[in-house]
Amino acid sequence: MNRPASDIPAPNTLATDTLATAPASAQDPWVVAALYQFRTLEDPAAVRDRLKAECSRLGLCGTLIVAPEGINGTVAGSRAAITALHALLLDLGFTDMEYKESQAPAQPFKRMKVRLKKEIVTLGVEVRPRDLVGHYLNPEQWNALLDDPDVVLIDTRNRYEYQAGTFRGALDPQTDSFREFPAWLQQHRAELEGKKVAMFCTGGIRCEKSTSLLLQEGFSEVYHLEGGILRYLEEMPQERSRWQGECFVFDERVTVGHGLQPGQAEMCWSCGWPLGDAERADPRFERGVSCPHCAEQTTEAQKAAFRERQRWFDGRTG
Repeated sequence: MNRPASDIPAPNTLATDTLATAPASAQDPWVVAALYQFRTLEDPAAVRDRLKAECSRLGLCGTLIVAPEGINGTVAGSRAAITALHALLLDLGFTDMEYKESQAPAQPFKRMKVRLKKEIVTLGVEVRPRDLVGHYLNPEQWNALLDDPDVVLIDTRNRYEYQAGTFRGALDPQTDSFREFPAWLQQHRAELEGKKVAMFCTGGIRCEKSTSLLLQEGFSEVYHLEGGILRYLEEMPQERSRWQGECFVFDERVTVGHGLQPGQAEMCWSCGWPLGDAERADPRFERGVSCPHCAEQTTEAQKAAFRERQRWFDGRTG
């Protein structure tokens, strides 16, 4: 597979990239804010322009997606910069955001991107997440639901995200893109009918659309984890957690664990899979070049180019 990207379509010509500014002190961590809200925007381009200017002024890094249906993104910066951005978002009318903060010891994104798109997360079929959505469950309620033997638990994320960690007993749809989920649902519909269906994703946004899809298709008992895995890992004590492994995130941390602490995985920069200790010990692993998931899928010429890229990177950071 290709190096993973978010479940957002490729940027259009209205995208903009700016370089980030580090926190004032090298000892200060980067504050990482993950956020989204479904809200109809009459002039999404104007919202994009306002955010573009402010993110540049604040020296933030990350990605914000603006669309007629709302906003979605993850950004990082100093404590003061993130606080200022949050205030601006409230001023722009995003007063009901799903909003979470964590910390990163180093700059988690290379630059800032503010993009205007058709959707803030792409499912590929029309749904109504603002008025038709599954039952929200907090982490305590989620644990209780998972004890119900009639519940089918579905991980709506992609294959490489499932690889890093998931809830015990969760089904893996084996998708490489969220756009593939509707087809998976049609193929497995009979297995789900008459069951309680519980769904989860990283921060909650994909489940806003996937649960809406199931309700639209006639399912009645549909639930999802409010705030996603990130809120669960932040709030649920590890000794009572049903989570196994780490949670893949789309930044330089690669994964996070309980308490949203940076995880132990590293990314294969050839194919994008998160790699644990066993995969790094595999003879097919070569940092920056290949791993067990892609070693047989790239040519020697490609591997040579990857080695050259890694040498450049090592010289730059060494």
